[in-house]
Amino acid sequence: MKLEYDFTLTFSVPTGLEQEALESALFESGCDDAIIGLGQKGRLALNFTREADSAEKAMLSALQQVKKAVPEARLVEAGPDLVGISDMASLLNFSRQNMRKLIQTHLASFPLPVHEGASALWHLVDVLTWFSETQRRAIPTDLMDVAGVSMGVNLVREVRRVDHQLQAQLDSIA
Repeated sequence: MKLEYDFTLTFSVPTGLEQEALESALFESGCDDAIIGLGQKGRLALNFTREADSAEKAMLSALQQVKKAVPEARLVEAGPDLVGISDMASLLNFSRQNMRKLIQTHLASFPLPVHEGASALWHLVDVLTWFSETQRRAIPTDLMDVAGVSMGVNLVREVRRVDHQLQAQLDSIA
């Protein structure tokens, strides 16, 4: 059974690309189910609502179509993945204050953030899993699935980046 999956892919693209030609190439490659954002110079954001058998198939087909349309595009981030307190509150229909209180009340069991600082960040799939298992809250299957796939895509991208940097360092030593 096919479901609709909502996700965002953000890419780094060459700054010389013409907007109309870019939009046309994306449409022709099959990205006609995406809202295109070009607000930041050198960045392309595509907000997809894609019907597929799985979140993985939806996101992988979108990634392939973008690479076909814009071969020099480099993935920056797949989402939804990294979320702050406001993002969590919005997705789960809480106020920001209630979300913060819930985290503080359950410090021992709430997922650890992947980044702490002025604003902490969590992997959305970890937060949704915690809500599902600990708070017995019903989480939409499509959201849980796309959050897991987004995290996986981002982790693979990061591992490849680190591997590339390590190889470059090894090559410079040799």
